[in-house]
Amino acid sequence: MTTVYDGHCHVASTDFIPRAFAQDVASNVCCRLGSVGTAPSLGRVTDGLAAQQQDHLADGLIGEMDAAGIDRAVLLVPDFGLRMPGTLDPAQAARRHHEIRLRHPGRFWVYIGVDPRRGPEGVRAFEDMVDAYGLDGVKLYPPCGYSPSDSGLYPYYEICAARHLPVFVHTGPTARSLDYGPAHPLRVDKAARDFPRVNFVLGHGGLTHVETCAYLAAYRPNVYLDTGGFASGPSLPSWPEHLNRLFRLGVNHKIIFGTDWPLARLNGLKTLLAEVVDGPTVFAGVPRADRSLLLHENLLRVLAPRSRPES
Repeated sequence: MTTVYDGHCHVASTDFIPRAFAQDVASNVCCRLGSVGTAPSLGRVTDGLAAQQQDHLADGLIGEMDAAGIDRAVLLVPDFGLRMPGTLDPAQAARRHHEIRLRHPGRFWVYIGVDPRRGPEGVRAFEDMVDAYGLDGVKLYPPCGYSPSDSGLYPYYEICAARHLPVFVHTGPTARSLDYGPAHPLRVDKAARDFPRVNFVLGHGGLTHVETCAYLAAYRPNVYLDTGGFASGPSLPSWPEHLNRLFRLGVNHKIIFGTDWPLARLNGLKTLLAEVVDGPTVFAGVPRADRSLLLHENLLRVLAPRSRPES
């Protein structure tokens, strides 16, 4: 049996994903459909996407994980609150994710979202949440309007260094009304150098800005990248070949496997994992030891010493 951890998941819930974000995604869907025919209305597509975000207790996700053979996953909780209203605030989101972990013991790690513009009160609230719920890491969403090397984040990084918490940074594509500039992976470099004891994970780094992300991972000991969204990018119809090229870049000790569920729902986790683990392409020519690194060991290294399965 192959142990598989998914390092990039979200609870598919409108409590955590703003309607404005879904509307931005829907606008891209309408544009794509309109290019080959008559597109449905923006409201109809937005409502359809929102209807798919009703798995509030992650029961559906657990069912997908069980069917696919995924032992455990990281739940990422972005803080959209200062840019897109309509979701639970970080403290409420942390409490809900704690309830989800109690409902599904031993299945999830949780990285909570922070935003440097919340000031000292946000830092205190973050530390309180870590104490109360045993959170496992930080999730940053720079497209909301800040750099991952913003000095306002340094108090959070000091806490992460002291408590061995990784920092997951969204890089690459985002919703049309958010900012692409802060999501460039090189924006992480200063923070990574200033906090060598904090592990930084470049979310979607195996999908976009791949050469830059691999460069950072190769030469910064505390920088990793993940494969989140590998099967959902419209420019990647041949994702098995893409992953195989990624796994031949010489940085397999720095790549974390992740799906970005519920995006992976489009294909189904079971189908995706069968192709990844047993298909002829993804691991062609990749040493078996590297496969273990990619599918679970690298994530445990990033989480250490919080990586024990029973935690």
